[in-house]
Amino acid sequence: MKIFGTDGIRGEAGIDITPFTAMRAGLAIGIYLKRNTNRILIGKDTRRSGYMIENSLVSALTSLGYDVIQIGPMPTPAVAFLTEDMRCDAGIMISASHNPYYDNGIKFFNHNGYKFDKKEEKEIETIYNNLDILKSHFKNKTDIGSSKRIDDVIGRYIVHIKNSFPKNLNLKNIKIVVDTANGASYKVAPIIFSELGAEVITINDKPNGYNINENCGAIHPESLCKKVKEVGADIGFALDGDADRLVVVDNSGNIVNGDKLLGALSLYLKNQGKLQNNGVVATIMSNIALEEFLDSNDIKLIRSNVGDKFVLEEMINHSYNFGGEQSGHIIFSNYAKTGDGILSALQTLALMLDSKQSSIQILNPFLLHPQLQKNIDIKQKKPLENMKEKYISLIPNNIRHIIRYSGTENKLRILLEGKDKDILDSTMKILIDFFNKEIN
Repeated sequence: MKIFGTDGIRGEAGIDITPFTAMRAGLAIGIYLKRNTNRILIGKDTRRSGYMIENSLVSALTSLGYDVIQIGPMPTPAVAFLTEDMRCDAGIMISASHNPYYDNGIKFFNHNGYKFDKKEEKEIETIYNNLDILKSHFKNKTDIGSSKRIDDVIGRYIVHIKNSFPKNLNLKNIKIVVDTANGASYKVAPIIFSELGAEVITINDKPNGYNINENCGAIHPESLCKKVKEVGADIGFALDGDADRLVVVDNSGNIVNGDKLLGALSLYLKNQGKLQNNGVVATIMSNIALEEFLDSNDIKLIRSNVGDKFVLEEMINHSYNFGGEQSGHIIFSNYAKTGDGILSALQTLALMLDSKQSSIQILNPFLLHPQLQKNIDIKQKKPLENMKEKYISLIPNNIRHIIRYSGTENKLRILLEGKDKDILDSTMKILIDFFNKEIN
């Protein structure tokens, strides 16, 4: 049974992600790890089901002899950082990221704060699917592990993130609106911006277990756009439920395209002499205009598969220190080993302050080619290879296309890119009709 998607284990809580599956996952990861310090750290976002999953994981891990540190609601990048900083064997984040409250998931980090690779996930799946192995490692007597909750580790992450901001800059006289998506960053994000001197207006920062990502945050930034205009803010930042993703709103209240943000940050890093090997990683989803812009500034672009861990893999392969996704996962590997929305926001502010321009001016570095993206809800993931010849015949030769299943949801994702918007629209309608008939 395959349990890992593109970003850990994910599904509907109580149906796909149950106490039983969480406990099996905890046993599998615990058995897989070769223990040194015997400690595993667990964080979570603000979903109600997080308590259920956390208790199951703690039960599994302590039964194997692990001591578990529970740190409560905390951004995914904070869990990655603290796993290494606190010298734990592994870190576990309980979150379904940008998904609705009724979904949840489990992400794993190794002792260095990196997400597990495909080979490691495969080995964990093998253990997960073997009940005899799972039942053969329980401890007894004094070998059973313990758990403790530590609520003050947030300070370590705050100091770490603030240290990424240039020492010669501060946020005095900068007005920022932050949308925390009623998620994991609802405490930490406002503190970081405030301590650097900004005037901070925070919205969607009252989680109740059910309102995470609900008409707010990086997936639904409309309320942020409205608030930025209403209060006359210099810039707005929307995070998703686990704060590994960032969407920026400029001072006019418009959403900044993710590829434009990547382009502006790439050029800023190059001009600062901080762009390692003069290269950037983006995904297959990024607009061709980003590639043209980077090329015109003598910056190399490598494309990866979708997912921030695949971006990071290519960054490591090419010794680059910057990369990201159009969707808002941005990695500054000098400071983080996964996408970090708050860190990315601070680097965006540094760009704005150093340029002495407004956000609408500095974050609009090039024009995009027309691009359409649509998601189709599906009941099952039939092999796309079996229908590839048919759907390729429906797409004009001058249109770039990416058609793939989501790795985290039951959705088919379609991206079309070309120079004629009308042709894109008509082609998209044809493809949606085709896939609805073939798959649904």
